[in-house]
Amino acid sequence: MPQLRPISVLTIAGSDSGGGAGIQADLKTFAAHGLHGLSAIAALTAQNTRAVTAVHVPPLAFLRAQIDACFDDFHIGGVKLGMLASTEVIHCVADALEVHRPAHIVLDPVMVATSGAKLLADDALDALRTRLLPLASVVTPNIPEAELLLGRRIQTDDDAERALAQMLAEGARAVLLKGGHLPGEGEMTDRFGHDHARAVFTHPRLPVEGHGTGCTLASAIAANLCLGLDLRTACADATDYVHGALRHAYRPGHTPVAVLQHFWRLRGDVAP
Repeated sequence: MPQLRPISVLTIAGSDSGGGAGIQADLKTFAAHGLHGLSAIAALTAQNTRAVTAVHVPPLAFLRAQIDACFDDFHIGGVKLGMLASTEVIHCVADALEVHRPAHIVLDPVMVATSGAKLLADDALDALRTRLLPLASVVTPNIPEAELLLGRRIQTDDDAERALAQMLAEGARAVLLKGGHLPGEGEMTDRFGHDHARAVFTHPRLPVEGHGTGCTLASAIAANLCLGLDLRTACADATDYVHGALRHAYRPGHTPVAVLQHFWRLRGDVAP
């Protein structure tokens, strides 16, 4: 007999028509962790490995209806937030989360696509800071996103350390600051901070131009939290998972951009 109402995990994010990032990457990540994935689509993109060519934001009432429908029927253990393109969308999502109060919220502050396309309106940054950051169990910015959130450059390891401390001081409950955009040829370092705890997670840099790494990382953290891991362990395992998915990435399009292999662990590979 199947388990009654198993734990589900919800992604509220944008759809990637190319299948490499966004909702599509999130659902594959949830499935790879053995969880039932739910989705509320906050934006639709016309996208491939070359570029984002168009973005459509559905009506707010329809977005809220998707979120409410999921919470009405499923046992949701956690929520992953991705592309929320406008101030109005951010307020809609924050209002819904304040009503439903999921145990875990992982915020990936999506602002710019790998291709360079802007995915967040200029006036939405303040709404993200004031409405979503206080709700998030952990926020997972990359270096350019952290620069936008803090309003200053991050160019060195020392800059990254100070940025992590500043985000925590300004109200983030926990931060996983991704280090892939910092210059260097050695190991890549992701920095974790929660209360007074600090940790670093290091992996070799890979000669791969990956697509959907940020979406996948945040979704893996949300999945791990739903599975009962503590926050530090959830983040550490998620960085290992993404590194393995990137190491096994493949190129379905005509460009060098690679899509992550989300099911690498299920194919018998143990080490990332």
